[in-house]
Amino acid sequence: MKKLWLLLFLPVIAVLIWTIQKRSEAPRVVFAKASRETISSTIETNGKIEPIEYVEVRVEAAGLVKKLLIHLGDNVRAGQEIAQLSQSGLPEDLQAMEARAAQARAELATLQGGGRSSEQAELQGNLARLKEQRAAAERNFESLTRLQKLNAATSYEVEQAHQTVTDLDAQIQALGERRTALVGKGDIQSAQERLREAEANVQLSRSHIGDTIVHAPMSGTVYDLPAHLGAYLNVGDPVASTGKLDPVRVRVYVDEPELGRIAVGESVKITWDALPGKQWTGTVDKKPSEVIPLGSRQVGEVLCTIDNPNHELVPGTNVNAFILTQVVRDALTIPKTAVRRDNGTGVFVLAPDRKLKWTPIKTGVGDALHIQVDSGLHEGDAVAQPSDLILKDGMAVNPVIQ
Repeated sequence: MKKLWLLLFLPVIAVLIWTIQKRSEAPRVVFAKASRETISSTIETNGKIEPIEYVEVRVEAAGLVKKLLIHLGDNVRAGQEIAQLSQSGLPEDLQAMEARAAQARAELATLQGGGRSSEQAELQGNLARLKEQRAAAERNFESLTRLQKLNAATSYEVEQAHQTVTDLDAQIQALGERRTALVGKGDIQSAQERLREAEANVQLSRSHIGDTIVHAPMSGTVYDLPAHLGAYLNVGDPVASTGKLDPVRVRVYVDEPELGRIAVGESVKITWDALPGKQWTGTVDKKPSEVIPLGSRQVGEVLCTIDNPNHELVPGTNVNAFILTQVVRDALTIPKTAVRRDNGTGVFVLAPDRKLKWTPIKTGVGDALHIQVDSGLHEGDAVAQPSDLILKDGMAVNPVIQ
C-alpha cells in the first residue's frame, strides 16, 4: 500500500522540483554586440513632383474642341498643332473682309489711274469734240480775216469768228481742269487709308481663325490633358500642360525641427508607392525661406532636383523622400532599440559575471535601425535588447547573443 502511494506522488514531487529549479534559473535576455560600420543620418519625409520647366497651354478664343491631336504622355515639339476648336461664322467673316479689301484695292487702282474709266471716257470724248470744233472755228476765223482784207467780210463777222475760238478755248481749259480735279491727292490718300483698314480687318479675321488652332508653345511631354473632344472651352481655359520631365523638381516637406540638418548639395533618394522597388536620386537645390503649415505640421519646402530618365515620375505625384544629411564611416554602432532613456541615456551591458551593468552612453548619428555611440562603449560590448522583463542594474541573466 505504501508503495502504491509512493508511485502516485512521484510525478507531483518531480513537478515541484522542476518548478523550484526553473525559478532559480536566470532569465533569458537577448543581447547585440557593438560593432563598427558606416552609418548614415537620413531625414525621411514626403514630397510632391513638379516640372522644372513647363507651360500651361490655354485657348485664346472660345469654341468646341473639334480635334484633339495629342494624348497624355506624348512628346511634342514647339509649334506643333495639338488641338482645333470649332467656331461658327469665322470663315464667312473672313470672306466678307477679303471682299471689302478687294473693293478698296480696285478703287485705289482706279484713282491712281486718273479716276473711273466711264468718267475718263466721257471727258476724253468731250475734249476731242471741242478740239475738233476749235480747229474748225480757227479755220473759219482765218478765212474771214483774209476775206476782210479783200473787203469780202465785215469786221463783225471776223470778231464773231474770233469769239467762237475764244469760247472753245475756255471750254477746253475747263475740261482739262475738271480732268485734273477728277482725282485729287486727298482722294488717293483716303483710298489708301480705306485699303489699309480693310487689309487689317482681313488679318484680324485670319488671326481669329488661327486662334482656333492650338499649338504647343514649347517642346516637352504632355503631363496633364484637361481638354477632351467635344468640350466647350472659354477664353483662357487650359487645353494641356507640357514640360520637361528629366530632371524633375521635388518639393520636399521637412518638419521644422529637422531643417537645421538640411544643406544644399545633400543627396536625396525618392521612392513612389505606385512603383515599389524603384528609386530615383538627386540633390538638394534650395533650402526653405519660411516655415508654413501643412495640416498639423509646420514644415519648410526644400527644393530638390531628381533625375527622371524614363519620365516615370509624373508632376503632381506624391512621393517618399529620404535626405542624406550625414555619413560617418567606421562608427561604433548598436541597435536603436537597445538605447534606454529611463534614467538618462544608456544601455544595459553584459558584465563578465553574466549580470547587467547600467552604462551611460553618448549617441551620435542614427539611421532607421542603428545609432552611433560616441562614448561609453567599446567594440564587442554586448547590450541588452528590449525584453518583457523589467531589467535592473546587477540582475543576473541567461544571455542570448545575436
